[in-house]
Amino acid sequence: MKNIAAIIPAYNPQQSLITYVHQLLATTITQIIIVNDGSDQKYKDIFENLDKIERCQVLQHDCNIGKGGALKTAFAYIREQQARCHGILTIGAHGQHTLQDVKLVLTMTKVFSEGIVLGVRNFRSTDSTFLSYWGNRATSLFFEILYHKKLMDTQTGLRYISINELPWLMKVKGERYDYDTNMLVAALKRKCPVFEVEIGQLRIKKNSIIQYDEITNAGTIITRMLINYLKPRNSNG
Repeated sequence: MKNIAAIIPAYNPQQSLITYVHQLLATTITQIIIVNDGSDQKYKDIFENLDKIERCQVLQHDCNIGKGGALKTAFAYIREQQARCHGILTIGAHGQHTLQDVKLVLTMTKVFSEGIVLGVRNFRSTDSTFLSYWGNRATSLFFEILYHKKLMDTQTGLRYISINELPWLMKVKGERYDYDTNMLVAALKRKCPVFEVEIGQLRIKKNSIIQYDEITNAGTIITRMLINYLKPRNSNG
């Protein structure tokens, strides 16, 4: 059985994250690393309770750096601890990914043991808005035009990453949501395999704000993509 560590970048999470972590630890995930990315003080109790959970480690940022920075902090921690894990699973902190979706990606790691596995969201679900659907289509199409690789969901936060990819991933530029796209660009340049697994419906809680990327302004993502494309080839590690 593979040892898989889960990483959860968290900014102002809800109380439900505690229950979710317990559920994740009941799967084949061996440990969970949560990065408190400069959350407000009123969320302090949540992180203290998370840190008390066995096999769950909370890392702290004094101020909000962004999702990319939080992921790299966790990557560095895993390398420093010399954790004996075969891979890493990145997961959202705000209920974006159901337990069923996580289990599906975990199951598929038995087939795709190397590279990066993306949990591709269904933007045709009833939760998906017109703008999120076409925003995803636009970013995917633009990515294909620039990098000649068709990926259905370049911004998904549910990803399995082989531990062998960690050294170069820590060098990929981007501290915020743009890190997700930069990771894929760097992977293609390095000929690192990227696989896609269709997960459940896109989950958006009404009257709530999803921190960290997962649905962001398509125009901003495309602009960042173009800027990075025009930079020297070695800019992404």
